Amino acid sequence: QVQLVESGGGLVQPGGSLRLSCVASGGIFRVLSMAWFRQAPGKTRELVALMPSIGSTTYGDSVKGRFTISRDNAKNTVHLQMNSLRPEDTAVYYCSANPPSYWGQGTQVTVSS
Repeated sequence: QVQLVESGGGLVQPGGSLRLSCVASGGIFRVLSMAWFRQAPGKTRELVALMPSIGSTTYGDSVKGRFTISRDNAKNTVHLQMNSLRPEDTAVYYCSANPPSYWGQGTQVTVSS
């Protein structure tokens, strides 16, 4: 059983940046595929970024060039650096391990002036 705890959400102005973090426990982190998803009100959950244990990273079309996923296997942590934020990025962001097997509780990101 893998437990995931996200942090780093909040309110930011358009054009600003935020960094989300997700700490995993209960599994062998280095072999896990890690991902970030988001869900806006009234919309389905969508993939933001996926980083497998080995191989290429995948980004959702709407965040390419603005968001970066990274992982620190020594600290069992995955990050999501979000730059040039837009109001349409407002959503609850979820960390996932071996999606869709394990999920965090989510962290709210609001982009508004």
